[in-house]
Order: sequence, then C-alpha cells, then structure tokens
Amino acid sequence: MAHKTDIEIAREATKKPIQEIGQTLGIPGDHLLPFGHDKAKVSADFIDSVKDRPDGKLILVTAINPTPAGEGKTTTTVGLGDGLNRIGKKAAICIREASLGPCFGMKGGAAGGGYAQVVPMEEMNLHFTGDFHAITAAHNLLSAMIDNHIYWGNELGIDERRVAWRRVMDMNDRALRDIVTSLGGVANGFPRQTGFDITVASEVMAILCLATDLADLQRRLGAIIVAYTRDKQPIYARDIKADGAMTVLLRDAMQPNLVQTLENNPAFVHGGPFANIAHGCNSVVATQTALKLADYVVTEAGFGADLGAEKFMNIKCRKAGLAPDCVVLVATVRAMKMNGGVAKEDLGAENVAAVEDGCANLGRHIGNVKSFGVPVVVAINHFAGDTEAEVKAVMDYVETQGSEAILCKHWAEGGKGTETLATRVAEIADSGVSQFSPLYRDDMPLFEKIETIAKRIYRADEVLADAKVRNQLKEWEAAGYGELPVCMAKTQYSFTTDPSRRGAPTGHSVPVREVRLSAGAGFIVVICGEIMTMPGLPRVPSAEAIGLNDLGQVEGLF
Repeated sequence: MAHKTDIEIAREATKKPIQEIGQTLGIPGDHLLPFGHDKAKVSADFIDSVKDRPDGKLILVTAINPTPAGEGKTTTTVGLGDGLNRIGKKAAICIREASLGPCFGMKGGAAGGGYAQVVPMEEMNLHFTGDFHAITAAHNLLSAMIDNHIYWGNELGIDERRVAWRRVMDMNDRALRDIVTSLGGVANGFPRQTGFDITVASEVMAILCLATDLADLQRRLGAIIVAYTRDKQPIYARDIKADGAMTVLLRDAMQPNLVQTLENNPAFVHGGPFANIAHGCNSVVATQTALKLADYVVTEAGFGADLGAEKFMNIKCRKAGLAPDCVVLVATVRAMKMNGGVAKEDLGAENVAAVEDGCANLGRHIGNVKSFGVPVVVAINHFAGDTEAEVKAVMDYVETQGSEAILCKHWAEGGKGTETLATRVAEIADSGVSQFSPLYRDDMPLFEKIETIAKRIYRADEVLADAKVRNQLKEWEAAGYGELPVCMAKTQYSFTTDPSRRGAPTGHSVPVREVRLSAGAGFIVVICGEIMTMPGLPRVPSAEAIGLNDLGQVEGLF
C-alpha cells in the first residue's frame, strides 16, 4: 500500500474549531483573534493576565546534525506533545513558523510529518497569519527611511559607506545578495553597495522572538544600529524615528498564533529565525505563555544541537529566564548510517557497522547538551526500513554515553507511537534533576565566548579571526556591548565549518569571516566559513512540484 503524503494526511484531519482548542488551555473565546476557523492569535491582554501563574515544565527537542536522510525534529516535537496528552498530561507544543524560502527551496515546510503534524499544514507553510510579511515590511520601512534621511540632507551625518542595515525578503534569491542601489541620477539618491538577506535572518525577526511585550519590542527596535557617522559614532533606528511605525506594523505579529495537531492538541506557532544564521527558536512570548497555560511545554530548537540547542540555552534561556527540565535528542538509524559513511542511495540495506561508526556524532551531541546541566533522552525516530539490529546498536551505544534511547513511531502512529517517550520525559521533567546553566558568563570577553563555543561544542582547536574582526569586537566591548551573548552563523551539516565533514571530527579550526552587532536583539552574530545570510535555490527547487490540483487544492508542499 502506498503511503499517504503529509499533505494528504493533513487534508483528511478532523479539525476542531480553534475556540475549542483555546478552551483546553483556558483561553476565553473573546481573547482569541480568529483567522478563519482553525487558527487564531492570542490577545496581549490575556497573556498579560496570566503572567504571575507558575510555570509548567519545559522540554526541548533538538537533534543530531541533519543529513539528507532526514531526522524529523518537528515531527518528534509534535509526536511528543500528542503522546504527553495521550497519557493524561496537559501539554502544549511551541514551534516556529515556516519561511517561504525553504518551502520553495529544498528543506520543505515546518509542520511535522506523517501522523505527527500541525494543521492547517498549507496555510502554516505559506502566508499563515501574515507575521513574516509584517516583519519584512517593518524591516524595509527602516531601510527606506535611512535612504530617505540621507537624500533629504543627511542631518545625522550618516557616512553612506557605513550603512549597516540591508534589506530583506522571505525568498531564496542569490541575485540579491550583493547589489548596488540608487542608480539613475540625482532624483534616486546616492548610489551605494548593499544587499538583501532572507527575512528569517533579519534582526527584526530576532527582536520579535525575544521581546516580552510591545513596549520592549519598541525599545529593542529603537536600539538597532543602522549606520555609523564618519567618526564611527553609531546611528540608531530611534534616531531615524522609525521605531514607532515599525512597532505599529508588528503589533499583531507580536501575538502568538494558536493552531492544533492532528490529534487536536494545542500548538503555538510563532516566530521563526533561521537556526544556522540566527538563533533558531520560536518566540519567547509564545513559550512563556504556553508555560503559564500547560503543565508540559514541548518546544524545538533548529537543526543540530551544536547550533539549535546551544543558542536556545545561551541566548533564549539566558535572556528570558527559562530553563529546560529535559532535552530530547532526535536521531534516526538512517542518519547514523550516513554519518558512518553510507551513501544516500544505499541506506535501505542493513549495515550495523555503519550505524555504530556514525554514532560518534550522536555521542558528541549528548555530551554537549549534558554540559549545560540538563538530562538528555534520545528519541530514535523510526523509519519503516530500520532493522532490529540497527535500532539495538543505537540503544546500546546511547547507554554507554550515560543516557537512554527510546524508539518512537509517531510518524506512522501519532501520539500512540510516543507513549513510552512521553512517560519517561514527564518522569525526568518532574524529578527536578535539571541543573541548567549557560555555557559562558555574561562578563566574559566576546572573543572568548566565541572560543568557548568553538572548543567546547564544536571541539575545534582554535578560532581563526583576523585583526579587523578582533578589533571590531574590542570596539563593541568599549561601547558597552561586551555583555552580549554570541550567535554563531555556521553550517548545520557538520561540527566544523565544512559541510561535508560528518561524524565527530576533531583537530579542526573555526574561521570567522565577519561579525555583526544586533544591538536590538541583544547578541553578536559571528559568521563562520561560507555561510550565507541569503540562501539560493537548488538546481531543482521544490517550487517546481507545487501547484493546485483539479479540486483547487495545493499539491507538492511537504
């Protein structure tokens, strides 16, 4: 029998009206702002009214380094949320919104898969409630106001060669990475070199995801450094007087979106910074609200634990006062084989030796997560072709690392397939064994923070950075930004900055190409290796297979 596609399964879902989903969390109907029948925003007033309640338990789902074989991190997040509800716990999930870039590129959507999905799948992966459009608009309003300020006499004395604020759009478009604007004569302003990043890499996205309320949002937007004067004094968004209008554009986008899983359990889907170039977590507002309304909150961090979990703990938890009670690390037998050197087309054949060889990658992630003082459970996301011997090899290996692995069948069975995992995770979360602390102190010099992550998480020997980068970091320290955490922009495919190096390499170095100050978001972006803040489309983009069928339904999204 042919498997149903994710989109077919999602289309057959029996959805409840979103007001009913809100009721399960105690959100009154008049505090839900509906977008159709199956999605709604939760009002700021309601969020404010519950902020003194005690917090539920926070469970973070992360993964090994992604491989083309697929890991299923969001799928596991959804499956675990459903599993917790199945065993009688009051649980909610918090995931990120999908960017159009990967949807039409190669990574696909962000709603889970199989029988562990969040619905409505099509809307979530397309325009949803318009949050990303609002972020794009607010970002580009600031861009327009900067150029306009310069055009009308440049009262602030901005050095046109030192405008740091680029433009954004939510699409993979390599042609826009590096461009010249304002050609065509006096009426169009002064030509300068600039470029576009993808919306999910925008500092506005990071700010929306870290702000606690509208006042905090406006303060952070105002603190964005957009340019420098000739004597290198910073110019802020508030100097351009853009912060008020940007906040107005983002007012609705600040409110978390509530949707449901296939099993009608509540899911907050809000915010979506890229994990390899930004901090890769859903919004603080959504996570904190969920913790006030549910006893267990399952959230995810982007890509492998070396990026996603590290940033979740060092940036999001530090800034929001959160602490995970348990971490679930997703792995697949197929990905272990790939890390063990098997080619994608040969993954169907049993190969226990390759599984064992590939487990080193998993082992390093287990050790890294434990170094934050948090207990780790490995979820083996089951694929139909996995053999018992291969699964056992992973379980035996995880035991040698002082952790435990549990086989999960949520893709095929929904919440029923994660009951064992849910039971164990709830036990660990309730036991209070987590002793969470971030990896580095606020007062550590910026370059040492970069070195700490490179050496302790990536297991590199050294960080390579030229004098320009080191001096820039020292200047920011002198300007009062030394307390900020660092956000590493690095390939997700490897512990190194070389995407082809799988497994658990040592003896490598981390080259830092550029550093960018996100003063509003409150971190320093450290760009390593060849990472792009504006991705391109692959040779055969997913968009080629997406369209409407004869019934007017979307086909080809995954």
